[in-house]
Amino acid sequence: MAATRRGFLKLGSAAAACAAFGTPAFALPGDPALGLIFPPLNYPIPPDANRLYPKGVEFLGNGVGLPGGMTLEGYDEAIPRVLPAAQELAKRGAKVVSVFGSSITFYKGAKFHADLIAQVAKATGVPATTQSAGLLDGLRVANAKRVAIATAYTDVVTGRLKVFLEEHGFVVTAAKGLGYTSVPDNANTNEILQQLGRDAYAQSSRADALVMSCGALRTLDVIIPLEGHIKVPVVSSTPHGLMNGVRLLGVAPRVQGFGMVFAKA
Repeated sequence: MAATRRGFLKLGSAAAACAAFGTPAFALPGDPALGLIFPPLNYPIPPDANRLYPKGVEFLGNGVGLPGGMTLEGYDEAIPRVLPAAQELAKRGAKVVSVFGSSITFYKGAKFHADLIAQVAKATGVPATTQSAGLLDGLRVANAKRVAIATAYTDVVTGRLKVFLEEHGFVVTAAKGLGYTSVPDNANTNEILQQLGRDAYAQSSRADALVMSCGALRTLDVIIPLEGHIKVPVVSSTPHGLMNGVRLLGVAPRVQGFGMVFAKA
């Protein structure tokens, strides 16, 4: 009995530690692993992963560093580190690798994005995707054609997202950014993010979806209130990037309680 209790306490401590770092507490040996490449170094697995997929998937993370911030020059400097980070994740057991950080994958357009996915897949020997592909996936699930976009970015980077979406056949009806090259914690409140989404949508002309772009924005708890206000689906970087990666992993991505897109994914 004492040994069993010690084992139980050890398991409980491990689960608590996993939860603290955002890793699903109930990932088991043999669960398929999704590798996530983050722009910052030493970035934890987002808490969204544990909330959306608390079991059945293991999440592995690696960072490349983004000392130049969310700028075109910053992305140029960081991109060469993506392939080594991806290879390391594959060696750790990732069965799919997703390059997170939406803007670092869309900033040079659709061809660059497609080439990056192909390069990561070739370098690792496993399927690859990106957080930007998650935005596209979410918009297709929503059957959206006309979209409003709300971002954390400067006008320059927000403009690159507009071009990227248009290259994939979407009509961008409005775009609003917060102007950041690095997202401060005080910009990540539900109130600020909901207002950003409402303002972007209010500027649009009959948009049938809202995109909220930037992996650093904590948007999971904003989706349902925003959808209730604007009455159209909300697609957001980290939540739907995870949805896309899990789908590619072969795990059912549909989740109830996190908005219109997850409900029909």
